[in-house]
Amino acid sequence: MADIAKAYNPEEHEDAIYKQWEDHGSFKPQKTKDAKPFTISIPPPNATGTLHLGHAIMLALEDIMIRYHRMRGDAALWVPGTDHAGIATQNKVEKLLAEKGKTRHDLGREAFIKEVEQFVIGSQETIHKQIRKMGASVDWSRERFTLDSGLSRAVQEIFVRMYEDGIIYRGNRIVNWCPRCSSTLADDEVNYKEEHTKFYYIHYGPVVIGTARPETKFLDKVIVVHPDDERYKKYHGKSMDIPWINGTVTATFIADPSADPEFGSGAMTITPAHSFVDFEIAQRNGIDVIPIINEDGTLNENAGEFAGQNAHSARSQIVKKMQEKGLIEKIDENYFHNLSVCYRCDTPIEPLVSKQWFVAVTKEFPFKKSRAKARCRHEEHAALHQTIPELKEGEQVTLKKVMRHVVESGAISILPDRFNKTYFHWIDNLRDWCISRQIWYGHRIPVWYCVGDGQCKIECKQPIVQTTPPEKCFHCGSKNLAQDPDTLDTWFSSGIWTFSTLGWPDETEDLAYFHPTSVLETGYDILFFWVARMILMTTYALGEIPFKTVYLHGLVRTRTGEKMSKSKPETCIDPLDMIEKYGTDALRLSMIVGSGPGNDVRLYEEKIAGYRNFVNKIWNAARFALLNISDEDLEKPFPRDMQPTMAKTRADKWILTRTQELISSVTDALEKFQFSSAGTAIYEFTWGEYCAWYLEFSKGSHKNTTVLLYVLKNILKMLHPFVPFVTETLWSELKEKNLLIGEPWPTAEKDLLFEKEAQEMQTVIDVIGTIRSLRHESGIEPAELVPAIVYLPAALMDIFTEKSESIIKLCRLKNLEIHERKGVKKKHTVKQALSQYLGIGIEIFLPITGILDIEGEKKRIEKEIENIVAYLASLDKKLANPDFIKKAPAELVAEQKEKQAIEQEKLKQLEGKLDQLKG
Repeated sequence: MADIAKAYNPEEHEDAIYKQWEDHGSFKPQKTKDAKPFTISIPPPNATGTLHLGHAIMLALEDIMIRYHRMRGDAALWVPGTDHAGIATQNKVEKLLAEKGKTRHDLGREAFIKEVEQFVIGSQETIHKQIRKMGASVDWSRERFTLDSGLSRAVQEIFVRMYEDGIIYRGNRIVNWCPRCSSTLADDEVNYKEEHTKFYYIHYGPVVIGTARPETKFLDKVIVVHPDDERYKKYHGKSMDIPWINGTVTATFIADPSADPEFGSGAMTITPAHSFVDFEIAQRNGIDVIPIINEDGTLNENAGEFAGQNAHSARSQIVKKMQEKGLIEKIDENYFHNLSVCYRCDTPIEPLVSKQWFVAVTKEFPFKKSRAKARCRHEEHAALHQTIPELKEGEQVTLKKVMRHVVESGAISILPDRFNKTYFHWIDNLRDWCISRQIWYGHRIPVWYCVGDGQCKIECKQPIVQTTPPEKCFHCGSKNLAQDPDTLDTWFSSGIWTFSTLGWPDETEDLAYFHPTSVLETGYDILFFWVARMILMTTYALGEIPFKTVYLHGLVRTRTGEKMSKSKPETCIDPLDMIEKYGTDALRLSMIVGSGPGNDVRLYEEKIAGYRNFVNKIWNAARFALLNISDEDLEKPFPRDMQPTMAKTRADKWILTRTQELISSVTDALEKFQFSSAGTAIYEFTWGEYCAWYLEFSKGSHKNTTVLLYVLKNILKMLHPFVPFVTETLWSELKEKNLLIGEPWPTAEKDLLFEKEAQEMQTVIDVIGTIRSLRHESGIEPAELVPAIVYLPAALMDIFTEKSESIIKLCRLKNLEIHERKGVKKKHTVKQALSQYLGIGIEIFLPITGILDIEGEKKRIEKEIENIVAYLASLDKKLANPDFIKKAPAELVAEQKEKQAIEQEKLKQLEGKLDQLKG
């Protein structure tokens, strides 16, 4: 055959192969008559620069799914795109401007947005290159951007619809405010870190209150006690003058069940403008909400002499004044609590009351079922449009109810299912979602206000909410209108990603055919940021689920399990550096094999290097096979269907049987999202069975090129979703006209299962493996030829006689004696020989007189027996303990008993070996 390189060099092949796939249109879904749609919407990377390992593992997993389903004949669509990532991208550009000594305000809104857009274009080009480098087979013709014209139209449309249904509203509510970003944050955009601080016990009239933030207490004028707390019943509804920080205040007692009688004095004051809990108490009891802290984090005029100071910085001076006035009872110097910080810049969050736009998650609205079923051509997929069971057209529901129902009912499956509990907990505690952000870059809220020409009416105060700019005020006719300056939360536009990318709000063919999507694959860390919001938005807009399955991958961590962090560059691995050094296939495998859904992945360079060796083994396996095939045989037309009669030897029948079993197990694993199991099974078969055994058995006159090629091609097909570049390269070496990416997935054929012959061959392999182990354990040099004697049941005599030449060669034997074993119970004896008894009635002896130090071998076995006896004694003691049997889990007891049985069998074998040597 034509020469094939001794080693695989990824750099020589990867870019050219990717271009070949693109040029052939290999990434476009083939909507044939019998094809089922299989759709993945890529979690869009932020348009802030470069991809990291979290993106790399996402791309690898999703590409495995897409390539597998493409080969299965499905119309596999993988929609690519990027997210404008409002706050993150704006912050990035602001930092670049700061390096030039400028701010966004120096440029103005319009010029600043143009600056951001130019930055995004450059970032997207970088991201495109990186996605290609990962081998991701996305349909580039359908690429989307969360801020492109089509998606912007979709965002405006759904905002208006939700507003008209009363689900979106504007109101004064307490929000998470980042003074650094000058914007609100959603609840799940707030991180928490443990802070060691002080806790202050303060005299407030007749009670003692506790707080970690005395700087917020200037306007506290309400004392809250539990209605059933006998100590304070006489005070209910009473008011009194109390000496306070900046003078005397009039405080009023109220009864509310939120007060905990067991905590401290059982009484507390509230700061409604700067605490979510206190705000809710104030709302229930009609208490005024007056702020103390400004949006920039400074204290306002209500703080008196401290006005203008940063709230956190002023704390010590405020406490000093309170001490001087005798208000501090005591200070706990060793107090720990969770400090709320911005997920973007780590700045402490200030809860503030602000007029913002919200999505009401508990507001009832009439449920609208999907209308897409009638438009969908594929019957099985059409059923997915109606996969929200038990909800009827027009039924009054809330967003929270629907979000819980679709997972609870099984319409959406979350893998691993342990995250269901986490998801439900989040839903149960979900508050109205604040969707307005005080930044410039993003989807401008489609709301306008009449700012009048002196002719305004009362009605003019109502906002004008529509998808296009109004020409004039509907009430007074004024053309002097101002658009709301805020932009929408990035997750609002990301929440409609699965259907807006397919053409919504238009009823497109793509939307009917490819939606709901099949799988959402993403990191478990954004289950609430993104996954839950897609469920919220899609079920509202379409009346159907956004995806059938949610596959959550874990975080990529260091060798020691530490989280990779930009603040610790030594912990980070750049995927592009690893690709350049070891190749894409190696990086993909290192993140997939050995990992499972929801579990964190430990990644380090040596691991990637190890999988580079794995890729080279695949190459060498194929090269080894190809070197056994002549050019003439390779050029012959290859039969598409393997016939049973094409298997000439027991080895052929064994490898064909194992291939069918592998196809079944790998297909089953991939259908169940068990990617690591599938990849491991293919590798172990390729190297451990095909190369290590079949090719050896097939040398010389026993070679069957048809079977050899059939198995090799099926190996490459099954490996392709995992390691697309090396397999496509090897496929071309097989002189195939079509690209491997478009080849059909192999199907297990019952006619190619030869169970009897396969079992016979497996027995031969087990005997060879046992002889090799005996040699290795006793330290016989590899070059040393030893004799072997094997006693077999009569049924195995033929195959061992047939394969004796191969056994002698593969075991480095001087000679091989094969004897029929008379009777099941009869045991044979060979003096001064290594021995092993196989449970299938086979006895193996390696006479070692003159070959091995028999006394040394006896001592080795005696030491091994001594260790096993000691271990068995500890197991026996544990299993004889009634408390252990009674209290330990049944699984643990069974496990210990199984270990005991295994060690007892080992002991029996070793004692037999020792007797043979002593004989």
